[in-house]
Amino acid sequence: MGETLISLDRATVLPLILLLCLACYICVVPVTEAIWLQIPSSGTKCVSEEINSNVVVLADYYVIDEAHPEHPPTVSAKVTSPYGNNLHHNENVTHGQFAFTTTEAGNYMACFWLGSNPQKVADATLGLDWRIGFSAKDWESVAKKDKIEGVELHLKRLEAQVQSIHENLLFLKHREAEMREVSEVTNSRVAWLSILSLGVCIAVSSLQLWYLTRYFQKKKLI
Repeated sequence: MGETLISLDRATVLPLILLLCLACYICVVPVTEAIWLQIPSSGTKCVSEEINSNVVVLADYYVIDEAHPEHPPTVSAKVTSPYGNNLHHNENVTHGQFAFTTTEAGNYMACFWLGSNPQKVADATLGLDWRIGFSAKDWESVAKKDKIEGVELHLKRLEAQVQSIHENLLFLKHREAEMREVSEVTNSRVAWLSILSLGVCIAVSSLQLWYLTRYFQKKKLI
């Protein structure tokens, strides 16, 4: 009788765990949405993202012109790394994409500007689908390769999501330690500068007092 009760408990708990995992998946996993940018006729519009090293980045960009969908204006695009390395450069296109794996942590920037258009364009609307890390992974290929589907695939995605969050937390912790170190060094330098400034003020005041004392003594005023 006891064994039957234990078996029923496990049979009841397992679906609850799976439902909980699915609920977490729905709540935690973000939905990737496109960013809409208004590109001015003269000037550049840039988007930046702070990314850790060894992270896959995928992006698609496309020009949208509801007034002239057959002949939309062209744009130029350039993507640079935190150290200024050129990762992607494309000119006079209506759509394009770029993909790379980050080699250093920092601020990655994508800039867009209007290309050489035969007709004068006031501005243009650009759609940018920027996917990083977990969102950039092709889960359909993973499912076919590992021959998994359904709940197992959702659990694998949850595992990857948790791993991505953990890596981001470690990255933020490392950046926080760097910023704290810079702040401590700056505070130390400011303290020494204050002491030096105080010493200079005391020295100048003493020199002025000595000079005025000798001056008044020579003039026999004191």
